[in-house]
Amino acid sequence: MRSLILLALIVALTPQMASAAEKRCGWVINPTPANWSLTDRDGEWLMSSQGGYSAPGMDELPDMTTKGWVRTNRNYGYGCACLSVDTNIDEPGDPVFWGRVKRIYSAKPVPLRQCRTDKKLPKP
Repeated sequence: MRSLILLALIVALTPQMASAAEKRCGWVINPTPANWSLTDRDGEWLMSSQGGYSAPGMDELPDMTTKGWVRTNRNYGYGCACLSVDTNIDEPGDPVFWGRVKRIYSAKPVPLRQCRTDKKLPKP
């Protein structure tokens, strides 16, 4: 009985371990205003949708055009980047996104060739 109380006390007083941010590299896609996603080896991750969801940290994204940016719609388009993020997988059956970026800690644009030569990445 005493050991159960001690164990319960230890569990209650031990802080929850923070989840470690994941490093994900791939295509950062911004086709239209406020719509952003990341496509990596695992799938497509929603970062922001116009008038809807926006991951904390979106407003701190660096200028993604510094290492190359392919314009597909005026100033909108896609580039290659590595991000430090927290993600979660959405409900099965979501026809568009594999998951969602829950938090962006940092992002670094990288040369387009990094994504273009990665055979595990789909074309943007």
